[in-house]
Amino acid sequence: MARWEPNARQRLVLAALDLFTEQGYDNTTVIQIAERAGLTKATFFRHFADKREVLFAGQEVHSRLLADGAAAAPDSATPLEAAAAALDALTASFTAEQREFGPRLLTVIAGNPELQERALFKGAALAAALTSALGKRGVPDLTAALAAELAVRAFHRAFENWVDPASQQTFSELARQALDQLRAAAAALG
Repeated sequence: MARWEPNARQRLVLAALDLFTEQGYDNTTVIQIAERAGLTKATFFRHFADKREVLFAGQEVHSRLLADGAAAAPDSATPLEAAAAALDALTASFTAEQREFGPRLLTVIAGNPELQERALFKGAALAAALTSALGKRGVPDLTAALAAELAVRAFHRAFENWVDPASQQTFSELARQALDQLRAAAAALG
């Protein structure tokens, strides 16, 4: 078993996604994931608390990228402009490999209520991180929370479009468009 090959975390993610796709989430064990990745069960648990978490790797990094992106926005930026800067920072971190396995990831999550619940939790955590970052810029709580929720919703809409093989736009372009569409929809509420 190749325990010292690089990228153990990424190999575990890909192995889990392959197995969840092949045999279903419920029918896949941590041991199977570790073996598919050429690692041990102990190595799996050094990286992830359980098999559900393997699909949500990077949540902490994503939260930090959002917060850092909002903090780096110009002082004159509106709350939504700061949220857009946060989206730019986050979407720039995504790789071609993530784009390639994105459709399978969305399918696996959509097929399992436990994973759907975890995805909602991740979205809430991202929104909380961005809300906090906007608050540090002096944005009032309710405004910060609304801007963050719109940004996270834009992120998810853009991700679904970005992983579509027919899409020719960058993730950042799609996220900005989604945020603009959500802004227009909110304005249309009256």
